[in-house]
Amino acid sequence: MRRKIYNELLKWKQDGAGKTALLVNGARRVGKSYIVEEFAKAEYKSYIMIDFNRAGDEVKDLFNYYLNDLDTFFMYLSGFFNIKLYKRESLIIFDEVQIHPRARAAIKYLVEDGRFDYIETGSLMSIKKNVKDIIIPSEERHIKMYPMDFEEFLWALGNVTLMDIVIKCYNARKPIGQVIHRKAMDYFRQYLIVGGMPQAVQEYAETRDFNRVDRIKRDILTLYRADISKYADSNGIKVESIFDELPAQLQKHEKKFILSSLKKEARFREYEDSLFWLDDAMIINTCYNSTEPCIGLKLNMDRLTLKCYMADTGLLISHAFDENGLVSEEIYKKLLFDKLEFNKGMIIENVAAQMLVASGHKLYFYSNPSRDDSGSRMEIDFLISKSKVNNSHNISPIEVKSGKNYTLSSLKKFRAKYSEQLNIPYVLHTGDLKVEEGIVYLPLYMTPLL
Repeated sequence: MRRKIYNELLKWKQDGAGKTALLVNGARRVGKSYIVEEFAKAEYKSYIMIDFNRAGDEVKDLFNYYLNDLDTFFMYLSGFFNIKLYKRESLIIFDEVQIHPRARAAIKYLVEDGRFDYIETGSLMSIKKNVKDIIIPSEERHIKMYPMDFEEFLWALGNVTLMDIVIKCYNARKPIGQVIHRKAMDYFRQYLIVGGMPQAVQEYAETRDFNRVDRIKRDILTLYRADISKYADSNGIKVESIFDELPAQLQKHEKKFILSSLKKEARFREYEDSLFWLDDAMIINTCYNSTEPCIGLKLNMDRLTLKCYMADTGLLISHAFDENGLVSEEIYKKLLFDKLEFNKGMIIENVAAQMLVASGHKLYFYSNPSRDDSGSRMEIDFLISKSKVNNSHNISPIEVKSGKNYTLSSLKKFRAKYSEQLNIPYVLHTGDLKVEEGIVYLPLYMTPLL
């Protein structure tokens, strides 16, 4: 499976290996271990991969007893795995390092020693349980790994040319044309349904069997539930209740997360740690209300008003259509041919959030529910800022539309009220690219290019 993060691993090896360890943080089953091992095989003379899910005490104890004697540490490590280590030509991988925090703390001394390179993989890297009693090493460089994006999905299906055409038309602000647009939307609907979890994508690429793909996605959802039970401690019930509620919340016209649906008179402070747990596990993407579209969207963030999207839209579909424990082939085919009667906005807005996050954006939206002033009452799905900011015109509002017939009343009111702050306004829709009245309408598959 070809992944873009491989280039980031290469860049680290060229620029930072020997000075820093690399920590690859991502959700379970997102492909961290696979891509790091592929990188080790291709780019190093030898490597050792320590999987802390399986490592016994004889390996874990090396980090307790031999960090003051690294010659012995490496001798035992090399002997245990029967792999010869070469100075500056070998990589040591700490897989699922959160399970053994002592190994993560050891990075400071191992990097300082300078003999070998180090990559850590893990999830839930910030929760207290996984950092208790250790000093987080400053010698770590962090990168996040997300589900496969649309282009990686195309690569997995053997299409290596379509995205080049998409990028060319996006940069030229020209429509892609009916034939190619239809083909791109066909692939995009497949991406919606299958999602970006590598196991599910690989199964689909090999079999085109939606039932088999769905079973894999349900196995991943079951794993997430097991992780919640195992690692969420006293918040486990609250975390699971939020997790179970996600599809119902996204199905609503206004997708702000309503805590009272979990428990009458629920308060944010009761559920704050649970929301953070799901966000840190990278199971959800959290989107906050920014009350003013200025340079610092975070400065005007309302932490009490938020939306929660599933980090992978394919998992959302399996999570949402859960009545019989398996999404039938018939439902998948109706989704594929756009024939299923339900609120498609849930899925389309979720995949837009997923693509924006994978492209490096923090998620913000704008909501003013004013009952007194209809001119101020509006909601914008997403706000993104320019990479290079000016004194004005830095924020792009984004509206996401799942149908062919829609209005833009909120976007027009928003433009009128905040004209000095706004950059290009975008509408993400199922049609081809067009520009009208200063608004750029983009086909959904162009979202990653924003």
